[in-house]
Amino acid sequence: MATVKTLETSPHVQSSEGGPLSLVSICLDSDSHGLLRQFVESVPGLHLQAQLDDYTLEGQDSILQRIGDSAPDICVIDFDRDRRGATMAAERIHAGLAGTAIFAVSSNVQPDLIIQAMRCGCGEYIIKPVDRDHLVNAVARVRGQKRERREQYNAQNNAQIMAFMGAKGGSGVTTLATHLGALLAKSYSRKTLLVDLHPDGGDAALYLGQTNHRYHFFELLENTHRLDGEFLQSFLIHHSSGLDLLPAPEASEPVKHVSPDVLGQTFDFLRLRYEFILVDLPPGCGGTNFEMIRHSDQIYLVTVAEVPAVRNAARYLDYLSREEHLEERIRVVLNRHLKRGPITDDQIEKAIHKGIFWKVPNQYSEIVAAIIAGDPTAMLDKSEITRNLMRWAGIIDGKPDTAGEKKGGILKLWGL
Repeated sequence: MATVKTLETSPHVQSSEGGPLSLVSICLDSDSHGLLRQFVESVPGLHLQAQLDDYTLEGQDSILQRIGDSAPDICVIDFDRDRRGATMAAERIHAGLAGTAIFAVSSNVQPDLIIQAMRCGCGEYIIKPVDRDHLVNAVARVRGQKRERREQYNAQNNAQIMAFMGAKGGSGVTTLATHLGALLAKSYSRKTLLVDLHPDGGDAALYLGQTNHRYHFFELLENTHRLDGEFLQSFLIHHSSGLDLLPAPEASEPVKHVSPDVLGQTFDFLRLRYEFILVDLPPGCGGTNFEMIRHSDQIYLVTVAEVPAVRNAARYLDYLSREEHLEERIRVVLNRHLKRGPITDDQIEKAIHKGIFWKVPNQYSEIVAAIIAGDPTAMLDKSEITRNLMRWAGIIDGKPDTAGEKKGGILKLWGL
């Protein structure tokens, strides 16, 4: 390895705003560790917390026992001595210490090995001999992420998260979520994000006329250790209405377990950047759906006047009502409503033991036209369904429902 160089103080990382960044080195060779130590000593706002000489890190408790009382901001791991041991150490740190950034250091530049390191939780891959600018920029990114997390913690006006889930497939959840999101963004000038949480077969991007995208939301979840404002932008689709979208995978992929902590961390990050976040969920109350429901401020359960859908709605309501504080957040939405349908509104409410919050009129041809156009706000300006959804979006935005008030009574709560 090249002779150790003395690193000069960099203006990009010398600020100690919010406290110093702590670093732990794991199995660094002597040259790399010497360079890291000189870098830390030359840059205000950095602190070398510990130096570990082996990869044996069995879990979060053992990590904390060996590096001190608090989790470090950065772990720098040498991947050359024992790549398997380094990978296991990175995975354990990533799983146990969500706020710790991991830097891989290696002389190996094979692309597949770099990708492997990123997949096990490393946010940076630094090539030996360590490049000064790379190290400076990597530390600066960690400081920026730490600052963003602190701002997020102190933020007073976080986004409302609204989950939309169908009582069965084909209930029109994606249609309602894309329309409401576009209306909030365009007509009410609210910074709005739509997240398509379907593990495969999600249609939100298609409904917004965005058929080509590089990344999807589940890939974002795999990279929470790299999460900052700039990184987020590479995942977003920007619609002409002003609505942002985090799409679902375009093709079927193996179902991946999503950690509740990772999901919560990601949405806590997103809350800071938007006023409203709408989440398009697949049907069902298990797994990721349930964790998302728990994180949501409002849950819209969308059903239609069909026996299987009403039956499922009753089952979901019964299941979710067992969780403390969830029942009060659930709103039942009756989509494709007909005033003289085969199943009456009273029968539906009796079956689900809950009042209907909102009724969306059945205007299928207008909805299809909007999907073909790829813009929910472009072709429905004067339709009944747009007026209906505009009123609903207004209520979400905190506007009084004057149309409902004119009709009086509980009808104003039902969108009639």
